[in-house]
Amino acid sequence: MGEVEGQVRSEKLDAEREARRRAALAQIRQYPDPALRIRANEVDEVDEAVADLVERMTRLMLEARGVGLAAPQIGVLRRVLVYQTGEDEPLVALVNPRLVSSSEEAETADEGCLSLGAASVVVPVSRPTSVTVEATTPAGEPVTVDAEGLEARVIQHELDHLDGVLILDRTAPGERREALAQLRPQPILGPLV
Repeated sequence: MGEVEGQVRSEKLDAEREARRRAALAQIRQYPDPALRIRANEVDEVDEAVADLVERMTRLMLEARGVGLAAPQIGVLRRVLVYQTGEDEPLVALVNPRLVSSSEEAETADEGCLSLGAASVVVPVSRPTSVTVEATTPAGEPVTVDAEGLEARVIQHELDHLDGVLILDRTAPGERREALAQLRPQPILGPLV
């Protein structure tokens, strides 16, 4: 499955898998899409539509080589997120997740985002090292997740997406300027005729 760098899996892909990755990324909203800045709505009823959304999000996350994805990243303003931090780890889908506690201890690590050009933009972000989240599963069952390390970081990153917050908002001003410069469209210069 490859190593995780900045929350995006880094590995060499064959041509077919790279084409699938690019096709998945094309379906993920990219900065500065306004959907990325809007707080997602609570899910009133956990039904088949939610299960279908989770299935679509999971497929896109895995094809895009990410470790997490929130519904606003595909233009759906509902409080749903999915993540899988490693190939031996379970896939987790949370509906209406709510942070109930976080550690006082924090750690700064590099984070990337599928909505910021996949692995090209990576910035340092400080986050609590452990969290507890309450949510509902796609089957409608209540669940509590106690997470630490990478799992805690991924959950917090995706919770931010549900609130319209990007890693650009959580990094130092100098790092933000550099990231925004990378995200700025570059002119394509051709030969002068």
